[in-house]
Amino acid sequence: MYLKNLEMYGFKSFADKTVLDFKTGITTVIGPNGSGKSNISDCIRWILGEQSMKSLRGSKSEDIIFAGTQNRKSLRLCRSFFGF
Repeated sequence: MYLKNLEMYGFKSFADKTVLDFKTGITTVIGPNGSGKSNISDCIRWILGEQSMKSLRGSKSEDIIFAGTQNRKSLRLCRSFFGF
């Protein structure tokens, strides 16, 4: 089974709709500290059915929804999908 793409909206640090396309071969996610790399793996785990908020680095279900910033309102939902 191969993961083809990941679509996130409102999940943790992904306030805007974000689509990651995984090409054949090895795909890596790199970036500076605080850029959301671990949020991508949390999103995949959540889609696959992880229900423990502690495993998703949160304390309650509201912690996985984009909480807002000084310049942007919080969202009331999050959606994530992936294709095989």
